Amino acid sequence: MGALNGRKALVTGGSRGIGRAIVERLTGDGADVVFGYRQDKEAADEVAAATGAHALRADVAVAAEVGDLFREAESLLGPLDVLVNNAAVWLPRGRLSEASEDDFDTMMAVNAKGTFLALQHAAERLQDGGRVVNLSSVSVRRPTPGNAVYAASKAAVEQFTAVAALELGARGITVNCVAPGATDTAMLRESLPPRLLARAARNTILGRLGTGEDIAGVVAFLAGPDSGWITGQTISATGGLL
Repeated sequence: MGALNGRKALVTGGSRGIGRAIVERLTGDGADVVFGYRQDKEAADEVAAATGAHALRADVAVAAEVGDLFREAESLLGPLDVLVNNAAVWLPRGRLSEASEDDFDTMMAVNAKGTFLALQHAAERLQDGGRVVNLSSVSVRRPTPGNAVYAASKAAVEQFTAVAALELGARGITVNCVAPGATDTAMLRESLPPRLLARAARNTILGRLGTGEDIAGVVAFLAGPDSGWITGQTISATGGLL
């Protein structure tokens, strides 16, 4: 039996990259999974066919759509045990002197507000003894030029994590955060040129970029039965990025 047999999980942003790896890992560990996606229906359908998970379109920056996502997930699976807040965007004009107000609003709406909205629903709907896992970024603790707005949005996620853990602890619900380092995804390759990708690998103690599977393993642990005494924490999953 898998560690997550019988658990009902909702994953936001599950059609590609780290999100896809999370859906694959949770279903592989026995969970019944619904995952959200915003644009790429073809990729979402591919993940659903490969894993048996259910794909639902939702923009996590829109309150009504987040509500619909939870209601549809419950109609498919029943009461939820696990929420993974993974949906995020990164925009290329990240320098403070270049980022537009729209860039700021978009990243904050998806990365920070999206997590906030999902946590509100989790507080009402998640079963006692449930698990919430939010996704942050090494950028919060490792400032780099061009990442100010993205890092700020993820810093908000870490604060939501700490406070939600306090508010939900009486019901036995744990709330934790995973902060990936340089992870080989389309988002990272869109944000960094090859020379910087190579430097990131060299600066990682384990000598390579991370993979979605590396991060999914940490998420699966925090979603499972062996993490019940861990809450309110942000866990760096960076391969020892220096």
